[in-house]
Amino acid sequence: MTFVRVADINDVAEGSGKIVEANGKAIALFKVGGNIHAIDNTCLHRGGPLGDGFLDGNAVTCPLHGWRFDVTNGQCLTIPTMKVQSYAVKVEGNDVLVDA
Repeated sequence: MTFVRVADINDVAEGSGKIVEANGKAIALFKVGGNIHAIDNTCLHRGGPLGDGFLDGNAVTCPLHGWRFDVTNGQCLTIPTMKVQSYAVKVEGNDVLVDA
């Protein structure tokens, strides 16, 4: 695993998302219950930015057309046979690191 620093823990507000980049990939970070989760930022439907979506519990809704994804594992809740990549996350001090 190669973890890359992508954000400060204080840059990700509880119950919301933040778009970051790691190794050339756009990744959406979400803080739910104090834990940080990371998934691909690109919605599988029309490429909408998931990091800009509305977060309700563990589910983010794409701001373009409403597809929903579980931020803990990338599972599409709209079409369960689909999934975006999820990434391992660790926090060291205030640094958020993602294995991307």
